Amino acid sequence: MADLKFRRILLKLSGEALAGSKGFGIDPAQADFLAQRVLDVVNMGVQIAVVIGAGNLWRGKQDGLEHGMERVTADHMGMLATVMNSLAIQDALERLGAPTRVLTGIEVRSVAEPYIQRRAVRHLEKGRVVIFGAGTGNPYFTTDTAASLRAMEIDAEILIKATKVDGVYDSDPKLNPDAKKFEHLTYINALNMRVGVMDSTAMAMCMDNDLPICVLNLWQEGALEKVIRGEKVGTMITA
Repeated sequence: MADLKFRRILLKLSGEALAGSKGFGIDPAQADFLAQRVLDVVNMGVQIAVVIGAGNLWRGKQDGLEHGMERVTADHMGMLATVMNSLAIQDALERLGAPTRVLTGIEVRSVAEPYIQRRAVRHLEKGRVVIFGAGTGNPYFTTDTAASLRAMEIDAEILIKATKVDGVYDSDPKLNPDAKKFEHLTYINALNMRVGVMDSTAMAMCMDNDLPICVLNLWQEGALEKVIRGEKVGTMITA
């Protein structure tokens, strides 16, 4: 562990990461892929917590709000969808032999532990992968904000936002081949640019608590390990 820059991290995954080529649902092969990526980090001696979104199962805005559903109801449905995704990741990790715990912001006692900060930290100290489900447990807050909040609560040293793009660009690299990639951004610049990788509440929370954010492509071989060793990869957002 001597060459590691970060020894406790929070990894934020999108729900779409579980969807595979279908674009929706849970693809077991994708769950296995994500679990192996997490296990590779665990084997480096890193304590890791995970927050995963629910976009593969439920999108509150498109699936609910645009059809007249109440925001609170739509958000609660999204929270429950993140619990389903958390259980899928847990299953994939445990089949690889990694001890895992799912802690949820709303009580689902028959399938997961209720979130308690001290309990989460203790699980990490014992070498368990901790998966946080159900966001913050409150409507109107995204899983990005939940990731920022949980990262601070467990005293993570960095928040890693895993995407399918290798960093933050000044425009969409899929549409603009001349898009410029940023190796580093300040929180203020990222907020002013309204970068689409993380919502402004989550970004401001990281800024207020000086928590570095790294945006990287999880599907790029070795990217996660590189950032943990302090090597340049993706886009770093700091003060």
